[in-house]
Amino acid sequence: MANELTIPLLPCPSIDEIASFYEMLGFEITYRQTRPNPHVALRREDINLHFFGMADYDPAQSYSTCLVIVPDTGELFEAFAAGMRSGHGKLLVSGIPRMTRPRLRNDRYTGFTVVDPGGNWIRIHQATKEPEARTKLAKAMENAARQADARGDERQGLKILEGALKRATGDEPELQAAREYRDELVERIKGS
Repeated sequence: MANELTIPLLPCPSIDEIASFYEMLGFEITYRQTRPNPHVALRREDINLHFFGMADYDPAQSYSTCLVIVPDTGELFEAFAAGMRSGHGKLLVSGIPRMTRPRLRNDRYTGFTVVDPGGNWIRIHQATKEPEARTKLAKAMENAARQADARGDERQGLKILEGALKRATGDEPELQAAREYRDELVERIKGS
């Protein structure tokens, strides 16, 4: 067979809350059912996300995730960030919901993650292979992001990044970005 389409359903405590969140990010509701089983389908261009309502579901205990492959993570991040700033007055970087920032590396952005009100981790990655880190500080930023953004362990990510910043020589091209990421991790830890 060819041209199959698979769209998993992700859990959430409220399809109304999840729909409102994704509409803020530029998605449209393509299907909505309240009975007998709450279900909402959302689409933004070729990204399709479906959710089912689950009574007593705790987003903080969620382990649900999905991967979205896009041609340009930077463009999608900017669109999502604009929607979030419009809806909340700022980019939410801690708690649930939140969104991680893509890291600028070798003149292009890496992936980022949206943690929605249901606690689902929507991981946005670029279709092409990311370039290798060229400096020790860049490698530490990758490791910190892997811990903090991909695994949700902000404290370990901060530990890695602070150690690398102490050893930095000051002439690394990503020094400012590393400092900004450190500050973001501190903010995320305070907000959790």
